[in-house]
Amino acid sequence: MKEGDEQLATAGSAEAPLAQQDTVERGETDAYLRRMSGTLANVVTVIAALISCFHIYANLFGMVSDRWLISLHFAGFALLCALRYPATDRKWGASTTALVADLVLGVLVFGATVFLIASETAIYRQGVRFSPEHWVAAVIVIVGAIELTRRATGIIIPIIVILALTYATHLGQYVPGALKFTGLTVETIAFRSIYSDEGMFGMIGRISATYVFMFILFGAFLVRSGAGDFIIAIARITAGRFVGGPGFVAVLASGLTGTISGSAVANTVSTGVITIPLMKKSGFPAKFAAGTEAAASTGGQLMPPIMGAGAFVMSSNTQIPYLDIVAVSFLPAIVYFLSVAFFVRITAKRVGLGALTQEQGDETVIDVLKRGGPPFLIPISLLIGLLVSGYTPVYAAGWAILAVIAASWLTPNRMGIRAIFDALSLGAQNMVMTSVLLITIGLLVNVITMTGIGTTFSLMIADWAGGSLLISMTLIALASLVLGMGLPVTAAYIVLATLSAPALQALIQNSFLIDALTSGTLPEAAKAPFMLASPDAMALLAGPMSHSAAVELVSSAPAEVLGLVYPLALDPAMITAALLSAHMIIFWLSQDSNVTPPVCLTAFAAAAIARTPPMETGLMAWKLSKGLYLMPILFAYTPFLYGTPFQILTIFVIAVVGVYALGAALEGHMEAPLSLVERILTGVAGIALMWPNTPILEIAAAIVLAIIFVVNLRRSRLESVSFVQS
Repeated sequence: MKEGDEQLATAGSAEAPLAQQDTVERGETDAYLRRMSGTLANVVTVIAALISCFHIYANLFGMVSDRWLISLHFAGFALLCALRYPATDRKWGASTTALVADLVLGVLVFGATVFLIASETAIYRQGVRFSPEHWVAAVIVIVGAIELTRRATGIIIPIIVILALTYATHLGQYVPGALKFTGLTVETIAFRSIYSDEGMFGMIGRISATYVFMFILFGAFLVRSGAGDFIIAIARITAGRFVGGPGFVAVLASGLTGTISGSAVANTVSTGVITIPLMKKSGFPAKFAAGTEAAASTGGQLMPPIMGAGAFVMSSNTQIPYLDIVAVSFLPAIVYFLSVAFFVRITAKRVGLGALTQEQGDETVIDVLKRGGPPFLIPISLLIGLLVSGYTPVYAAGWAILAVIAASWLTPNRMGIRAIFDALSLGAQNMVMTSVLLITIGLLVNVITMTGIGTTFSLMIADWAGGSLLISMTLIALASLVLGMGLPVTAAYIVLATLSAPALQALIQNSFLIDALTSGTLPEAAKAPFMLASPDAMALLAGPMSHSAAVELVSSAPAEVLGLVYPLALDPAMITAALLSAHMIIFWLSQDSNVTPPVCLTAFAAAAIARTPPMETGLMAWKLSKGLYLMPILFAYTPFLYGTPFQILTIFVIAVVGVYALGAALEGHMEAPLSLVERILTGVAGIALMWPNTPILEIAAAIVLAIIFVVNLRRSRLESVSFVQS
């Protein structure tokens, strides 16, 4: 399972009991609860609701220290995870022993976690040494976290964590080359795993207990209030009347749902049960319908304001405000959704489809307004308004949750006590896997930090790439693909960012340095370190340099020298831009595991709804998700994330035209079929448009593409006239 498998719930009746909602509407959470008797289901539901109440109190009123918040966050979800993810596939009464064993595991991990945090001062007093009872508690917490992660996500992550821990203690001394590590004592590893800021209850745990949980809870309240139905209805009305309308409904509905979900799998299940049958009924091939939904749902984690847990981790890692990350992510996300929509349009024209009709179930705006849909815009607008006003995301999410409850009273689906209780429980149950996963990932991040393997890996990437930013991105993309076979996208982003973000940031900063050298604008203070490293550089630095000479000078400079040059030569805003670009590149590339075989749960979920072969659906989704690879190129080579408004809008327009051209070239079709020559020219024009910093080439490509499109459009109209006359 991957991130988002927990968040499969969609809207249901406010009056119906939680454990009795329809499986398709409520997803995995209720499907599991129905397998248990009412007693156990009610226990799980109550525990989940209490966990949500604790988090709301701790986050909004701040009466709990960070260490206690994170530890109780893990302890509560460990208990819930033990019940939600049993060791065996049991039903209530089928195996009382198994149930008791799961309950004991959850209680032990809960108690051991609380005991260790309460004992922190005592451990410091005894010289940072564990007593026997501390050793027992530490083993229970670490092993328990690994076991619960295995239950929730599969075997891959526990294996990686175990290998990391053994590398730091014993195996590292047997690894040859630069990755050799002499090892640390088990006590040091255990202590830092629990008490350091990089460990289980450190930075990543804090993100899980604050930002991630509050936004997932916000999404649960929106879902429980019926906002999902309103979003899909709006998408049908807005996009349904265009050619290929059902496909556009899938793209738009997934994009809008992503603003409240941030989970690709949840997106697929909640919108796909409507959009995939609708696309199939209108004439789209089943495999294409499933692939479109999977590709569009993947974009949900790229769409502000939530963007999945990864955006919060990025904000914490880079110390760049979350609002800034959301702001620069909007236009790239729009380009991605347009890239999927272009495939829909082209395919619809290629197979001769039309728009939705009233007979296909389309509604009018009046119909939706009569159902009380507009009030659901209030909480989302409030959330965005508070973020823009400078309030913290946690504070904004808390008020937005209250706004959901208030807004529901302006609709027929009013949220009463039972509905609020259901939403509290649903939010915590949607968070189970993510919380346990992020806490356990802290073990891995702690090892990377202690051993210095992250710095070593970054240096290795820089060495393998030979100073090439494009090669570095290719290596990171391949690493992301491999990691994505076993890790959820957030975990893959965390690991990749820890290992490779420094190298990627340095290469982007090098490109800034090269620009300064070729333009002759390098400050005098920044020339001294270069001269110390290479006396021959004095003559080169006297004036503007050729591009090849600048590249050679920067490539030959030691990392220590470049570390001195960066703050002297680059404006702090440029260094921040390089940092943001590096992390955004990794964040986008880490999404490809959702749609890339052999492991692509988003595509598999869509395939289950469409009843298509999973692997073939995965390949289709991968083809439709090419924007995941195109946007990082723009992040690396253009000021798409940090330029002036005019620069950003120019890049946006060029990118939109470029992805359309590449999609048309791949499909061999625009409004009408393309000849072989037209197809080749279209593909070349698309590549030229996406090739950064080549204005003359981009203008020429745009002219060629415009001519081809006009000719193709005229051909399409002539064919339509001929068809009508015949």
